[in-house]
Amino acid sequence: MKLGILGGTFDPPHIGHLALAAIGMEQLGLQRVLWVLTGQSPFKQTQPLSPSQSRLSMVAAAIAACPAFALSRVDLDRPAPQYSADTVVLLSKQFPHDEMIYVMGTDSLLTFPDWDRPQKILGLCNLGVLRRPGFEVDLDIMEERLPGISERIYWIKGEEQAISGWDVRCRVRAGLPIAGLVPEKVADIIVTHGLYTGNNSEK
Repeated sequence: MKLGILGGTFDPPHIGHLALAAIGMEQLGLQRVLWVLTGQSPFKQTQPLSPSQSRLSMVAAAIAACPAFALSRVDLDRPAPQYSADTVVLLSKQFPHDEMIYVMGTDSLLTFPDWDRPQKILGLCNLGVLRRPGFEVDLDIMEERLPGISERIYWIKGEEQAISGWDVRCRVRAGLPIAGLVPEKVADIIVTHGLYTGNNSEK
């Protein structure tokens, strides 16, 4: 089985995340996409996050309509910071017979050589990368830093939604509508729990 891995803090999960998972599933032939909720991203250690339970509830609500999407606690159930290299090692043990594809946008690919143990990740899974407007990738430079990476990339064609969690949080704090940016059930959770009204987190 082809297993997609979509990692993030999902604070909150938005339409862009859902579009990336759906188009990746369609073009890469994924039978399942694991939404790996990160407790604290190594790249965002100074960023305040909403409580894990709130983010769990939002992701569960966001993906409920798609049986092929599943929520994974593999990162939440271990101490921070959670590095993707360790995540894919743990998932490879949980799903030893699956072909794993780590799904991301071009912006994440550009920083991938700076991730912790990127070669370890490439040894266990391929990368499914959605081209993002404004982000150009020089594969020759990537190859110099990570030999063989170009052979591990599956390009995903399509337009990435110009939405970020930071945009959503800013709109909530400003009292602006977020309809069309997040699933309706996610918006309900944000309102019910009073999320982002006093949150100064960035991006």
